Amino acid sequence: MAASDSLEFRDNDTLKIGEKNDFFGESQAVKINSIDNEQKMISLKRECFSDGQRKPKTTRYLGGWKSAILLLVNQGLATLAFFGVGVNLVLFLTRVLQQDNADAANSVSKWTGTVYMCSLVGAFLSDSYWGRYLTCAIFQLIFVLGLMMLSLTSWLFLIKPEGCGGREIDCLPTSSVGVAIFYLSIYLVAFGYGGHQPTIATFGADQFDEMDPTDKRSKASFFSFFYFALNFGSLFSNTILVYFEDSGKWTLGFLASTGSAIIALILFWLGTPGYRYFKPCGNPLPRVAQVFVAVVRKWDVMVPTDGDNLYEVEGSESAIKGSRKILHSNEFGFLDKAATMTVKDVGGQMNPWRICTVTQVEEVKCILKMLPIFLCTIIYSVVFTQMASLFVEQGSVMNSNIGNFHIPAASMSAFDICSVLVFTGIYRQIVIPFSGRLTGNPKGITELQRMGVGLVIGLLAMVAAGVTELQRLKRVVTGYENSSLSIFWQIPQYVLVGASEVFMYVGQLEFFNAQAPDGIKSFGSSLCMASISFGNYVSSMLVKMVMVITTRGNRPGWIPGDLNSGHMDRFYFLIAALTAIDFVIYFFCAKWYTPINLEESEREIKIEGQADNLL
Repeated sequence: MAASDSLEFRDNDTLKIGEKNDFFGESQAVKINSIDNEQKMISLKRECFSDGQRKPKTTRYLGGWKSAILLLVNQGLATLAFFGVGVNLVLFLTRVLQQDNADAANSVSKWTGTVYMCSLVGAFLSDSYWGRYLTCAIFQLIFVLGLMMLSLTSWLFLIKPEGCGGREIDCLPTSSVGVAIFYLSIYLVAFGYGGHQPTIATFGADQFDEMDPTDKRSKASFFSFFYFALNFGSLFSNTILVYFEDSGKWTLGFLASTGSAIIALILFWLGTPGYRYFKPCGNPLPRVAQVFVAVVRKWDVMVPTDGDNLYEVEGSESAIKGSRKILHSNEFGFLDKAATMTVKDVGGQMNPWRICTVTQVEEVKCILKMLPIFLCTIIYSVVFTQMASLFVEQGSVMNSNIGNFHIPAASMSAFDICSVLVFTGIYRQIVIPFSGRLTGNPKGITELQRMGVGLVIGLLAMVAAGVTELQRLKRVVTGYENSSLSIFWQIPQYVLVGASEVFMYVGQLEFFNAQAPDGIKSFGSSLCMASISFGNYVSSMLVKMVMVITTRGNRPGWIPGDLNSGHMDRFYFLIAALTAIDFVIYFFCAKWYTPINLEESEREIKIEGQADNLL
């Protein structure tokens, strides 16, 4: 059916299919004026499915789980490559580049923060200019380039003598050239992986058609599988690669990461003919600026009491290319001035810096409403980032031997990964059905409730880490660097962090993707990554502040080079206290939040709900 085709049922009312309807794989619009026409629409939808299979007989064969699974595999391999560098980076900095513990922890926090800050860059380019496919391809190329440089740099300049940086052989002082190339390469890795992450998540969700009832449910499941793939991919890095790197085989570990990233890129390219694509919606920054400028210019204008009297373009399409219309909401009412018609606006050329559509104003409102939720997730990311820094340093001074076998401290994060994999299954198979029966919500609990649970579990993880550190300090033997406390005491803190991720980060992915307007979908996904970024920067700032305050009077401080003379437990308890305060603030922000209301959403849900009963 062509985009220009239309169908009319001439009874009492007209059903017109014109320009915007993703169900048919074309740009069509649906206007429904009676229950009679809704039943005819259901019949029309039934005709578009073949042989009882809930798949349309059109070009809608593109996308679906076939393409989504390919992207999940891509995500798993890319994550394996990334964590092959990131999970042991703190030990590389202390053993090879000979940084002290606090500086190494801060360097890792800044690097990890940069990774996820780059997600905003990728999201902007994806939504505005390049589209999701091209953005994924380009940033994966940058990722591969960074890993290749890192492998060559470690081999040619840093790992001298061969096998150094393990438990037995110390490395020689590194050259300034080698260190400079090393930092360039790891920040290329950060830029490539960070820009790729939110875009691949949104691109994967694009493979499911919201107008197809089955696809709509599959799309809701995709983000759980996406985070599952992320953690499954990192399992190899946190076990096998960590063991090789901990024993001094750094170059081999980096080469394995490079190979994984190359395979991921090839698989991504192979799926090109089968993907569903959405065109970018243009730069959102001018649209946002126009709303605020129009508000200032009309500051003295009285806003109509009825939202229907605000300016909106005719027809089903919004003025924002490729974006559905958003219905008026009552929050941030002063912004409605931008959509209020005045005498100057009537009859003349519509100046976008003076008069904006309701959808354009609501896009800005959506960003402002999501902002408090986003800010409340930053403290949780402070909890999460401790796994790559202080948890590793804590484990490195514990008893990590089982007979003659040494357990690398960084490999303990495998318990976090296994926790994510297990709790993902528990959540989908037990929590959702049980809570769904209690609440009547097919999702079980809302995304906001899910994120709140994640905050509480994260708080418990920090308490567990603090208790473990107290026990470790009690078992320190004078003259020995390592405590006699087994490294397996760290299992509870890793398991709790993993469980909290299933609630917090998967909930974030679903929430921000669902609540972001069509024109900034990748930006919505990038907010989850950006919260991790800010969490790393906040963690780095906290470490510096704590060390400045606690080293006064020639005291060693809470996180000194010799952890046996410090009090890292107090730092963990400080984070737990901050998380508790953050949860209280988050509770009120979540109570205040109202979801986005798309113009077609109510009609689509109503039709598809009836279609589910008839098909």
